[in-house]
This record gives sequence, structure tokens and C-alpha cells, in this order.
Amino acid sequence: MKKIPYRNLMKIASAVLALGVMSACGGSPAPASSAAPAPASSAAPAAPASSAAPASSSEAAPAADSAPLPGGGSNIIYILTPSTSNAFFKTEADTCSAKAVELGYEAKAFSHDDDAASQSDLFDQAIADKAAAIICDNAGADATIEAVQRARDAGIPTFLIDREINQSGVAISQIVANNDQGAAAIAEAWVEAMGEKGKYAELLGLETDTNCHVRSDAFHRVIDQFPDLEMVAQQSANWDQTEGYSKTEAILQQNPEITGIICGNDTMACGAAQACIDAGRDDIKIIGVDGSDDAASYIKKGQMVGTALQQCALISEMAVQQADDYLKNGTTGVDEKQLVDCIAITSANVDKLSAFVYNG
Repeated sequence: MKKIPYRNLMKIASAVLALGVMSACGGSPAPASSAAPAPASSAAPAAPASSAAPASSSEAAPAADSAPLPGGGSNIIYILTPSTSNAFFKTEADTCSAKAVELGYEAKAFSHDDDAASQSDLFDQAIADKAAAIICDNAGADATIEAVQRARDAGIPTFLIDREINQSGVAISQIVANNDQGAAAIAEAWVEAMGEKGKYAELLGLETDTNCHVRSDAFHRVIDQFPDLEMVAQQSANWDQTEGYSKTEAILQQNPEITGIICGNDTMACGAAQACIDAGRDDIKIIGVDGSDDAASYIKKGQMVGTALQQCALISEMAVQQADDYLKNGTTGVDEKQLVDCIAITSANVDKLSAFVYNG
């Protein structure tokens, strides 16, 4: 039999003695398989107090009072808007994407087509993609709340543009045009163009959208002060140009006496203007809200009175910048609800308008 060297015998004896001491103290070494797992939030075990050199920053556990900054974990900013066939929403998507890339993010832009179910699916997609943040022009003031809350619960902040939701404290920012101020301002120009009298019709937007009601209320707060202005028809054209055209055709047939049409957005207003042109009615005074290049073209030709420019390019940039601030600092530094004033555009200043930007 091979003899064990004396020095190895001494090591074995020392180990046996140590085991006996531990047993006398009531402790026993646990097998490796029974060790309790480290908490999920721990990146690495803390260095022992006697350690001479601190752990590197990539190995050290986060300080107990240092909360991680928000975001899903990726470098992706999701941008959700209604259909980009509408120039207004395309401007939102393009501006948000460009600003996100400028700030070092990957941008993913999608359209929910004003459908709450589609929007909900896109929120789920953003959550699964671990999006850093979501910028959203939403598909319903009530229908959107649950989706925004779901993203928040997943650690993903949402920044709403153009349209508010009917709840505070769920989104981080709600940045919208001052629709009340803008609609009132362009209504004043329309009243003057109408000579403070005449019969008119109104085309409403999507009635689940808070902007539809805010703009209509502002129109009427101004117009209803003039008793000789009488509304004889009011219909929803759902923000759509084709519907704006067809609804105007029907209104003109039923109410040929009208001399004015007020519209909740430029898309419907352009449809209404074209219907009036095709009907040979160049006497009808039309206004919209948005500040689109299409509306500007009709204004320059004298086929619309004016529009209220919503500064959607500015609002979109603000939302992405606030998302970046929030992701880096944990705060935007501003209130959740923010209003950006509109600019009344008429023949007097329409040349200063281009791509939803006023160069005045």
C-alpha cells in the first residue's frame, strides 16, 4: 500500500479537528445544493468587509437606496399614432422617429388606425420588446387608460401627444395643443368672415376623442354669442376627408341656404371645401383645425377662411425629449399635463406655414 506523506496526514488531521469544533458549536457545513439562491435583484454578492480592493463597477451590487432608472430595458422607443395617411399623424411619427434617433434610440413607429384593440396589441408588443418608452397619440380617452397602466406596471413610461386620456397619474406626460384656445381663435376669424350672420353646418370629429368636444365647445363659445348665426346641421365625419366630402354633399342638398361650415379638423375641412367647389358653391366660409399644408393651399386660393395650427412637430419633439430626460434622470422636470398654444392661420399669415411649422 502506498504511504501518505506526513505533511498530507497533518492536513487531514487539521480538517477533522475543525469539523469537530463546528459540531460542538451547533453548526454544520451545508451541502452546496441546499444553499439559498441570491435575491433576483442582486447583480453579485457584496464584497466582504475585510476585502482590500473594492469590486469593479460591473460586479458590485447596486446600493440599497439606488433605484434603477425607468424603462423596459431596451433602447427602443415605440411611436404609436393613428393612420399616417393623414399628414398630421405622419408628421408626428416622422418627427418622433427623427428625434429619437438623434438622441441615440432605435425608433419603431406603428399605426393603430384609431382602433383601441389594435392599440392594445401594440402596447403588448412594446412590453414584450422591452421598450424604453412609448410615445402615443391615443385611440380613445377612456379605452387607452388600461394599456398605459399595463405599460407602467411593466416599467415602461408612456408620453401622450395630441390627445389626452381621462385619467392623471398613469402617463408620465400628456402634451396637447391648446385646442380650446386655437378653436376659439379661428372661430373669431370665421365669425368676421361670415359678417356675424348666416346659417351654417358643423362637421364633428371622432366622438370618442376629447379633442372633438373641446374644439366644438370652443367654436360655440364664440359663435353662440351672435344670435344671427344659426347652426342648421351637425354631423360627425370622424376626422376623415372622404366622409367630410360626402357629409358636406348631403348637407348642401338638404340645406342649400348655408353659407358656412365649421370643421373639427383640416382633413374634414378639406373634404368639405372640395365638395363645395364641386357643387359650385364658392360662397361658403370654411374653417378647420390642424394647420396642414392642404388646408393652407385652400386658404391661399380663398376656398377656406382659415385653420388653427396645432404645433404637432413641436409637441412630438417635446415628448421624445421628455422621454429621454425621464429615462436618464427619473423625471421630466415638468408637469404631466402641458398645453401648447395654437396659431390662427388665415390669408394674412398663411405664407409662414409649412409642414405644421409656423415660421413667423
